[in-house]
Amino acid sequence: MMKMLHSYWAYLVLLILIIAVINGISGMTSKREFKDRDLRISLFTLIVTHIQLIIGLGWYFMSPWYKSMREVGMGEAMSNTALRFQAVEHPIMMLIAIVFITMGWSRHKKQTTAVGKFKQIGVFYGIGLLLILSRIPWQQWFN
Repeated sequence: MMKMLHSYWAYLVLLILIIAVINGISGMTSKREFKDRDLRISLFTLIVTHIQLIIGLGWYFMSPWYKSMREVGMGEAMSNTALRFQAVEHPIMMLIAIVFITMGWSRHKKQTTAVGKFKQIGVFYGIGLLLILSRIPWQQWFN
């Protein structure tokens, strides 16, 4: 159940994160006003990604990869490519991505201009998106 929830919620995360990045970049390039709609898109993205983090942490500690890593030890886990990806690389990269998204939200609030707000959202959410895309287990998504 947790794995399914984590996987399906990830689609929502990607969708809203892509929308937020496009909104941030388009707002910055068009120099439009930062309105309530833009704030809601950015905030909803932040909330959805943090919910995914909570779901992911729950799934992580129940997952077979975590149990395998505990059984074989960290040295063996790091030498096993599949286990290392699932038990180490994926969770750490997702955590770093969410840190960037959170930094973008925090930094945009300190900006006094609309362009500055859009730039913080576009850049930091964009980095988060790239990090997430780099460590999604694509082979499992398409099976």
